[in-house]
Amino acid sequence: MARPYTRGWPWARAQGGGPRDVAGDGAFAVHDAASRGALRLDLSMEIVPVPCLRDNFAYLVCDGARAAVIDPGEAAPVLAALRARGLALEAVWATHHHPDHVGGVRALAAAYPGLAVAVHRLDAPRVAAALGDAAGAGAHLVVLEDGEVVTLGAVRAEILHNPGHTLGAISYLACAPGDKEPPALFTGDTLFGAGCGRLFEGDAAMMQASLSRLAALPAQVRVYFGHEYTRANLRFAEAVTPGDAAVAARRATLEAALLAGQPSTPSSIELERQTNPFLRCADPHVVAAVRARGAEPSSAAEVFAALRSWKDSF
Repeated sequence: MARPYTRGWPWARAQGGGPRDVAGDGAFAVHDAASRGALRLDLSMEIVPVPCLRDNFAYLVCDGARAAVIDPGEAAPVLAALRARGLALEAVWATHHHPDHVGGVRALAAAYPGLAVAVHRLDAPRVAAALGDAAGAGAHLVVLEDGEVVTLGAVRAEILHNPGHTLGAISYLACAPGDKEPPALFTGDTLFGAGCGRLFEGDAAMMQASLSRLAALPAQVRVYFGHEYTRANLRFAEAVTPGDAAVAARRATLEAALLAGQPSTPSSIELERQTNPFLRCADPHVVAAVRARGAEPSSAAEVFAALRSWKDSF
């Protein structure tokens, strides 16, 4: 069963009672959270978006000079970002197995011997194939389940299993004790800015449940997604709910940001609830829009299925 978000996370779990903890100090050891001692309250997490390929985002998650990278679709821009900031890469945190998210793993493992590569159990065999002979440099898989925690120094990231795009798709909900910003959610290709990923392995009910779980997180959680699709997704949102003031405002803000050379990441859970049609499957306006196209949905999952089919050919 999927674990709900725990209010006060991760501090509420600092002295035990939480999920299995997969540490990022040296080799990824597995131990109980209570055995770690006091958290370092003076440290905060830094996040560096790294554009990759045509429209992908990788992200460096940093604790001082230590770093993990989320979804390195290619190695060169990640290596450049690490070197420019004087960072040492300790781990890859993969959201799923697709090549545009793990294509840089082998080269990164060659550059950083002993690299740990974290991935959900169901996607692990294909990520292992992407890692290839880099195991000779000491690189190794860390196989994850829902509710477990990966750490990098003071940074802790809880694993949320989000099947749908792939069966092993996960998000990482990350923060550090000294953070002044809300927790960060790295969603890969499950939740996008104003959209969601296609259904390659899961079905509509599975994906709708995964998105509902993310939408139930606290409103202020920051959302870091895997592709710069927000402009196209907002065009679809405008087609679903024409005249929606929140969607129009987000589109105007986005255009100004893109004109200034800024990415659309991060978003927030609150903004996605307001403007992402795939999180609004119970909204009467969204239901009316799919009914107007001939669908007769009797559940949120069926509304989602109609929306996803519409978007696939939009």
